[in-house]
Amino acid sequence: MDISKHDQEFIKKKNKNMVLDLIKSSRPISRAKIAKLTSMSATSVGRIVNDLCQIGLVKETEQYSSGVGRKATMLDIDAGSVLTIGVEMDKGVIKIGIVDFDGHMIAEHTITKLYHLDDPVKVARELSESIQELIERNEIVISKIIGIGIGVPGIIDTDKGTIVFSSQLGWENVHFADLVESLLHIPTVIDNDLKVKALGETYYGFVKGSKRAVLLGFGSGVGSALVIDGTVYRGESNIAGEIGHSTVDPNGMLCECGKRGCLQTYIADFTIIQEANKVKPVTSIKEIFDSAHNNETWAVQIIDRACTYIAITVSNVVCMYNPDTIILGGHLIEQHTEMLETVKQKINQFIWGPFNGTYKLVSSKLQSNAVMIGAATLALQQRLDHEM
Repeated sequence: MDISKHDQEFIKKKNKNMVLDLIKSSRPISRAKIAKLTSMSATSVGRIVNDLCQIGLVKETEQYSSGVGRKATMLDIDAGSVLTIGVEMDKGVIKIGIVDFDGHMIAEHTITKLYHLDDPVKVARELSESIQELIERNEIVISKIIGIGIGVPGIIDTDKGTIVFSSQLGWENVHFADLVESLLHIPTVIDNDLKVKALGETYYGFVKGSKRAVLLGFGSGVGSALVIDGTVYRGESNIAGEIGHSTVDPNGMLCECGKRGCLQTYIADFTIIQEANKVKPVTSIKEIFDSAHNNETWAVQIIDRACTYIAITVSNVVCMYNPDTIILGGHLIEQHTEMLETVKQKINQFIWGPFNGTYKLVSSKLQSNAVMIGAATLALQQRLDHEM
């Protein structure tokens, strides 16, 4: 490989991404302003802008700069020029969204009845047919759709487009991205649901522009995802972030993984319900919160304990990664927003002094759309990397 040529290509791609990000964040903006902010030559900026206009991502507006001297044509993003499709898959439900270049959901559909979950080929066919129907129903120009992203709970080989293992779907070693791509003939990528959710929050959520953000998800399990400078940290085997299986107590409760004392045995919703049933028959987290709102001591204590372990988790993550932002997500937090304030109060008991004031703790902005928007963002990233 010619190293110098490789370096030149890397720099070109980096500069093009920098200009595109600047136009997105500062629009409308002139070429001269871009050159000033990036310290690039006017010629280089002009060439990059022309490339971005040809791809269809950037357009000239009818606005002009109002400063002294020659008026300059302003640049903006052409949000509707390219579209991506984001898919969230979980046990018993598939959510599909068509997302524009601004991260706005312009159409969506939910499949609530999956009759062939044990057959990935049939699921891929049903998903593909639903995507096709959504495109036709909303009169979307098919040529505008440049990619499909799919978020799935479990261990995913993103490079191969394979679901290595998903306990929620009951699948192992399924080349699902290839199945969908062969049916729709649209480039398709797949990744862990929390990783794409973190990506979506970093690009379009409360932490937009964050340099180092961590998403913590609490629900049927416990997981995390780290995004550094807009890129998901994957680890050696793309399974970084499985914090739910970190050990809290080696003599603790038995986890579904076969080990004892995993973090998720203390704060996953099924274990919270299990703990509640020792006192009162309940079938949902909502029932426990309803009891807590009625000042039933047992329910208050169970929720308080869950908040304590969440606060400990946040403290541990801060110590490990020193992030600028931590996002608390998952349906346990998103459906019971009062937990966030309780966790914030409890963190002071655990956080090491030097980390005080170094990070923000926020909730998810994208909420139930986060995985779809994040998966669509992943598809967009992959396609732009190829195009640019």
